[in-house]
Amino acid sequence: MSDGELVGIVLVSHSAQVAASVAELARGLAGGGVEVPVAPAGGTEGGELGTSSALIAAAAASVDRGAGVAVLTDLGSAVLTVKALLAEGDELPAGTRLVDAPFVEGAVAAVVTASTGADLAAVEAAAAEAYTYRKV
Repeated sequence: MSDGELVGIVLVSHSAQVAASVAELARGLAGGGVEVPVAPAGGTEGGELGTSSALIAAAAASVDRGAGVAVLTDLGSAVLTVKALLAEGDELPAGTRLVDAPFVEGAVAAVVTASTGADLAAVEAAAAEAYTYRKV
């Protein structure tokens, strides 16, 4: 399987460090098989807390392999920023989808599922299913 068949994953956080760490965690837990294109998009261009349309768009372009891009976000304004980009219609690759999922667990589920060659709908479903994970 080539990476051309894989769904790309973008992790949008208000913190560059959080986005990068969750990307590293998800990649690590996906195992040593096929490497899914994952890009963090955290913080602002100036390194502050917040979100950046430009960073999100660049991250999405960097992971687009033609199978779709799943975007997971941490908090409210990250969701609004991604929704605004999707509404503009030309800032994100075709087949980009905002996924309603918990940030950490959803990212792991999305990357693990994408590593199997699953399509965007299956990646989205796996990430969303992470809402049901119980800890106690």
